[in-house]
Amino acid sequence: MQNVEKIMNSQDYIEINDDSKIPKYKQIINSITKGIRDKHLNIGDKILSINHLSTRYNLSRDTVKKAYKYLVSQNIISSVQGKGFYIAKTDISTQRNVLFIINKLSRYKMQIFNAFVESMIGTNTNVDLEIYYCDPAIFKNILTTSKLRYDYYVVMPHFKDENSKYISCPLDVLKEIQNIPSEKLIILDRDIEKITEGPGKIYQDFSSDIYNALTSAIGIIKKYKKVILIFPDKNLYPYPNEIVKGFKRFCEENQLDFEILTRIYESMDLQTKDLYILIQEEDLINLINQIRASQLDLGEEIGIISYNDTPLKALLGITVVSTDFKKLGVLAAEMILNKSFHSIKNDFNFVNRFSA
Repeated sequence: MQNVEKIMNSQDYIEINDDSKIPKYKQIINSITKGIRDKHLNIGDKILSINHLSTRYNLSRDTVKKAYKYLVSQNIISSVQGKGFYIAKTDISTQRNVLFIINKLSRYKMQIFNAFVESMIGTNTNVDLEIYYCDPAIFKNILTTSKLRYDYYVVMPHFKDENSKYISCPLDVLKEIQNIPSEKLIILDRDIEKITEGPGKIYQDFSSDIYNALTSAIGIIKKYKKVILIFPDKNLYPYPNEIVKGFKRFCEENQLDFEILTRIYESMDLQTKDLYILIQEEDLINLINQIRASQLDLGEEIGIISYNDTPLKALLGITVVSTDFKKLGVLAAEMILNKSFHSIKNDFNFVNRFSA
């Protein structure tokens, strides 16, 4: 009789809110863990069966099974064949677990990650880092193997095809991302427009960003006769094609002579009054060396604007167009800590250091 009474009492700690955006399986998990923390449920206490819980709260069996599967995986409850489910431990950590998924291990991405981790210091948060190298298959595998293990997922959706061309989010990957409950998901750095409501978003708009940043510096740019974008057509980690679209729009609307090259070649025929906009640091270094060898006056006879800022570019006095990478990480952390998920376009600016 004692066990039956305890099962009936345990119903008091299950709270299902039909109007909440929190998935029902998560509400079950939260109810049981809260009952344990509040010391209403103790080790060895029997909890409602899957059938009993689904019938009482008009839930599908799959919903209850999903909740119980997670609780079993965390050793919070245990299953005894033929008898039911029991509370297995009461020392439930209140630690928040976050999976941070980035597309490549670059200094820019690590600025974002480090800013996120630093913002979480002292908040009892564990952050795991996974890298998928722009490969959709690796990304899917990471999500598949990490299901239900984390409280929050922060993902940077940058993908490439088999020819190392930049592509939008593949449909099969999109489905995997949509399987993450929206209140646990933050889409970072690039927007996924097909996911419109629910998750947090802090993103760059690559086309409008470069267009607006260059427009803000039109007075500087117009002193040059030609603007040349160095945009790699093939790269191990390709860049968004929207950058080219925004650049072309800027040049065409301002009737500027422009050219798009895939790289800085050795021994280029450098012309005075040419302005170069460079995406990759390798091209930046190559061009600076050639400018120095040609004894051209940087910022007067020839110009450079680099994409994405770094401390080294600041030290060298290189003009940049760049988002605020640290802010991306800080805003993502604030969304989680405040439990306030919304959509934010991150800052992107022209920073004049007189190399253009």
